[in-house]
Amino acid sequence: MILCKAHAMSELHWVEQRDLNRPLLIIALKGLFDAAEAATAGVDLLIAKHDAFQVAEIDSETFFNFQEERPFVRLGVDGREIEWPSNVIWGAECGNGNHDLLLLSGIEPHLKWRTFSDALLDVAQKMNVEMVITIGAMAGMAPHTRPLGVVGSASDPAVADRLGLGRPTYEGPTGLVGVLHDHLDKEGIPIISLRVSVPHYVPGPPNPEATRSLLSRLELVTGTETFHADLEKAANEWRDRIHTAVANDADMASYVQQLEQRVDESEILPSGDDLAAELEAFLRDKRAD
Repeated sequence: MILCKAHAMSELHWVEQRDLNRPLLIIALKGLFDAAEAATAGVDLLIAKHDAFQVAEIDSETFFNFQEERPFVRLGVDGREIEWPSNVIWGAECGNGNHDLLLLSGIEPHLKWRTFSDALLDVAQKMNVEMVITIGAMAGMAPHTRPLGVVGSASDPAVADRLGLGRPTYEGPTGLVGVLHDHLDKEGIPIISLRVSVPHYVPGPPNPEATRSLLSRLELVTGTETFHADLEKAANEWRDRIHTAVANDADMASYVQQLEQRVDESEILPSGDDLAAELEAFLRDKRAD
């Protein structure tokens, strides 16, 4: 294990390590758990709105099969440039909030997931991260006519009980996010998951409504501004376009009505305004311990 961590550290290139205020690490990765690229779009918005600075980068050479995730060739001022798949950790100073942020909007690696998880563990430890939050999106039985539900879960019973989150029940093939949760749990770093359900009949990006729902719930959980209101206009326009298409198809319209009847069965996060306060109480107790 020591050798693995040493190797992971060699893949992690630090750029700027500022002292951040009780940072939370928010992670979204394109791949299996980013339907319609809703989660990475949300973190991209946070990076832009907070005028984030680059903290570190995880070297892509070790973790990607470039025949599957090919680099891009671009014509720059100085000629041809190669743009490689990138996993950059950004820092955001959030002013008067309870927490600053570390942000990763990247790509799920193909190889060496344990080594990749070690690199993120190193970031969390060196930057004194108080909690890691992975956000994602999955195609599901969600109708576009209603707010898209966000499910929250935590493997740690203390975290799940304190924040009113579910416990993972899935068994089967997993992705990097599942490996990361297991790894950080065992290292004693609190980690939770937020996942939005994207209508399976509208799987393509962009999906501003799914991104808005994720950011809204993230703000409720953390108390940190996520600028989700900036997406209201785009989300309404997206919903109107889908509604027009569905209305012209009687079978699809009937199917959406069936989904509407089932949507209330989904497990979602508690909606009380005191959820962020509960998170703060949990983190305060953990620091005291």
